[in-house]
Amino acid sequence: MRSFRVVVVAMMLVLGLAVTASAAPREKRRATDITVFGGLATWIDVYDTALYASPNAVAARLAARGVRTVWIETANDRSTVDVVDAARLGVFVDALHARGIRAVAWYLPGHDDQARDVRRSLAMLRFRTPSGGAFDGVALDIESLREKNVARRTARMTALLTRLRREAGSTPLAAITYPPRALERHATWWPGFPWTTVAARVDALVPMLYTGGGFKGYDATYGYVARSLRLLRAAVGPDVPLHAAGGVANRMTPEELKAFADAVVDHGGVIGWSLYDLQTITGAGWRALDPRGPVATG
Repeated sequence: MRSFRVVVVAMMLVLGLAVTASAAPREKRRATDITVFGGLATWIDVYDTALYASPNAVAARLAARGVRTVWIETANDRSTVDVVDAARLGVFVDALHARGIRAVAWYLPGHDDQARDVRRSLAMLRFRTPSGGAFDGVALDIESLREKNVARRTARMTALLTRLRREAGSTPLAAITYPPRALERHATWWPGFPWTTVAARVDALVPMLYTGGGFKGYDATYGYVARSLRLLRAAVGPDVPLHAAGGVANRMTPEELKAFADAVVDHGGVIGWSLYDLQTITGAGWRALDPRGPVATG
């Protein structure tokens, strides 16, 4: 059995090194707090807004689990408004902040209507809670393949990230992406994905390492996650902070959950970890994701 203290110390060192290394080339433009993307996190999407009905209870439950950050989808490209259920969302974010939990807003652009995507991206920055609070970070989930022209999709995605980076100022910005292994397996999805271009415009990358249902057992799950992280690190270099998001939580067996945690720990280059999403995570999922770092044994 590995020493858990060693794992925790390693995670802390990675976080410290990532802050130092990633800040250096960007220091003239902004000073951001990337720790918002670190530690144990969970996810809420626009289909989970029933959680907003009990903001204090949900916040208390998450605090008891050791959750440091909640990633909240404010809208997607098919939403009818720029911020879904804005009034209750604001109360929910205030409840999280009262418990010391950060909130990161995320939006899924379709890359097929640039004006809409810009407007909804900026809405994350302009959002305010009843107490006047704002999101602690923002993220673009750039996985949509709706725009079939790859060159046009890439150009619009790049322009959107560039605009949001400029408008965000010191607000931390992340890009939520396919894992490189997925693009390796499905070469027609996004040929020539511009990893370095994306990495240069954000403070962290969040590969969505979905294995639930697609990879059966420990070895297949571990292999997919480990290779994805290796390929991503090779593509963007050693300095870009990574947050590893696995899932879908309730489609993973206990051994697959363990494989995800083991692969994240063995990689050693992530600052944050989570399973998608809050509505589907089970007790086994929470146990796999210790607040101090995924527990790996063996």
